[in-house]
Amino acid sequence: MYQQAALRLAEILAATAPDSFLPSEPELARQLGISRATLREAMRSFEEQGRIVRRQGVGTIVTRPPRALDAGLEVLESLETLATRTGLPVEMGECVIDVRPAGEEDALPLEIPASSSVVEVSRVILAGGRPVAYLIDVLPDALLPRQVWANGFTGSVLDVLLRAGSVELDVSRTEIGALSAPPEIARRLQIQRGDVLLRLEARLFSRDGRAVDHSWSYFLPGSIHLHVVRRVGRAPGSAGAAEIDPTGTPSDRHLT
Repeated sequence: MYQQAALRLAEILAATAPDSFLPSEPELARQLGISRATLREAMRSFEEQGRIVRRQGVGTIVTRPPRALDAGLEVLESLETLATRTGLPVEMGECVIDVRPAGEEDALPLEIPASSSVVEVSRVILAGGRPVAYLIDVLPDALLPRQVWANGFTGSVLDVLLRAGSVELDVSRTEIGALSAPPEIARRLQIQRGDVLLRLEARLFSRDGRAVDHSWSYFLPGSIHLHVVRRVGRAPGSAGAAEIDPTGTPSDRHLT
């Protein structure tokens, strides 16, 4: 019921001009067909995201949507680099760095023995003083000296790896999806449990094929816009179509 109310309330906010008032709570609850308690729960989430401001004795005002980071998926770059390029300052909030034994869930994606030591870096990223993302990275402890985490770490594991230069980075394989916020992540992002988040799970590889980082990035809806430039595929048999070898794969000279 709460998630349905949140979705319908999001539609109302999108259709309401900034600086305008929403209907009163009793009227809005009647329109949505929900109780005032459920409405307040849904509104609290949007209030924490900065989408509305509730003023006692005045009403609920719709604010202007917060600026979002804009990122292309063709190039891997840190949130700090992206924020600097787009002119939207971000800063690191709560951060926990933990050196621990690798579990089975670490050994397989990082291709390391289960007895190895890993460093887990989890932190909240703030924009405009509000949490917008929660990032977790797990990487082999032996990859970097311990002091790098104490010397001015500001939130980007990618930038730490690039500055250290101890490994030549190559590609990141990333899965993108959505999930309902579990309790711990909801607490970190100051949202309601079950709110929808954008999730990116990635493995970063070195040029020699080693997995050097396994990461999860959780973003509040609207905090980041992702896009990708895609080439138009050719129909089979058309001019310029990829040649197919006997194994059914495009010939190498057509791969770029």
